[in-house]
Amino acid sequence: MSAIAVVNAGSSSVKFAIFDAAEASALRLKGLIEGIGATPRAKLSGPGGVALLKEDLPPDDFDHAAATRTMMRIAAPWLDGDDISVVGHRVVHGGGEFSAPLRVTEAIVEKLAAFIPLAPLHQPHNLAVIRALLADHPQVPQVACFDTAFHTTQPPIAQAFAIPRKYSEAGVRRYGFHGISYEYVAGRLKEIAPEIANGRVIVGHLGNGASLCAMKDGKSIASTMGFTAADGLVMGTRCGAIDPGVLVHMIDQYGFDARGLEDFIYRKSGLLGVSGISSDMRTLRASFEPAAKEAIALFVYRIVREIGSLAAALGGLDAIVFTGGIGENDADTRAEVAAGCAWLGAALDEAANGAADEKISSPDSTVAVYVIPTNEELQIAQSAWRVISC
Repeated sequence: MSAIAVVNAGSSSVKFAIFDAAEASALRLKGLIEGIGATPRAKLSGPGGVALLKEDLPPDDFDHAAATRTMMRIAAPWLDGDDISVVGHRVVHGGGEFSAPLRVTEAIVEKLAAFIPLAPLHQPHNLAVIRALLADHPQVPQVACFDTAFHTTQPPIAQAFAIPRKYSEAGVRRYGFHGISYEYVAGRLKEIAPEIANGRVIVGHLGNGASLCAMKDGKSIASTMGFTAADGLVMGTRCGAIDPGVLVHMIDQYGFDARGLEDFIYRKSGLLGVSGISSDMRTLRASFEPAAKEAIALFVYRIVREIGSLAAALGGLDAIVFTGGIGENDADTRAEVAAGCAWLGAALDEAANGAADEKISSPDSTVAVYVIPTNEELQIAQSAWRVISC
């Protein structure tokens, strides 16, 4: 037998999962190496979350390459001698060139490195693990799966900015993100409600990173995220859509440089910036501070407003789907968003919403509303296996 490894690398962590190659939906292991650059530690669990290992790691010079070696070491004893046949990676940005999962080479990595300025929170770390595996395990095929790829079906007008053509032709356009999640949810919706899946659907991937995607016939028509993953909705620490004149003002009045603006947009704003308390919706829901309530209200307002925009792009609306950490787990957010979309015909069954049932709309709702847990790891595993099996 053989196995498929799936890796999602962040700035201070490497999450990974291992599936059976014979049955790509069968999870064998899940792991997390966190605290990279500070106090690193590793955790490993089996199916059902059964803890298999916890290990503190030496902090000296522990970078993403060291985390990659640790991942391979701690997983090996639990694979019963099976080889890892392929490693699938979540890569946030594929630019305009990469519209489907593909096998990674050194040359591909160099091309993907050009997109680091467009996804500074994610791309460098995605590529660090790929490079480490290319160096240490060159015989193991690696497949990159792109968060941008699902959105390449959008019409040109949905991808365009109103800027001089020379910049558009150089790649300054709307790309969209969370595509791996949207691809998985679109597939699940076809299984759950095939009569709805080919209609006009808005999926909300709501979490620390948040976006909406308008789909028709299961394909992306428009998205709230654009050139970078900072556009659109209010997020945990990202501001979402902002008047570009504000950024000019920050330069003129506060002396911000490019890196200062990046920090402002990506790390200091969003729920954290508005509340001054936390980027975590659970913490904000539990808080009695007015600023926490204001942060939540703005989060919901922007979702509702953008749903209206995407419904216009679709020419109507047949269904809303909630996914992501907040979308799947926060019944209050779902209820507040649905209430804001009552004018579109959305109405929830309160009990179904409280239980996070699969379908949570009431019988008299003219817009179907679903909760579909995303599974990006499984989507990557299946995509990676298809690539090397061709």
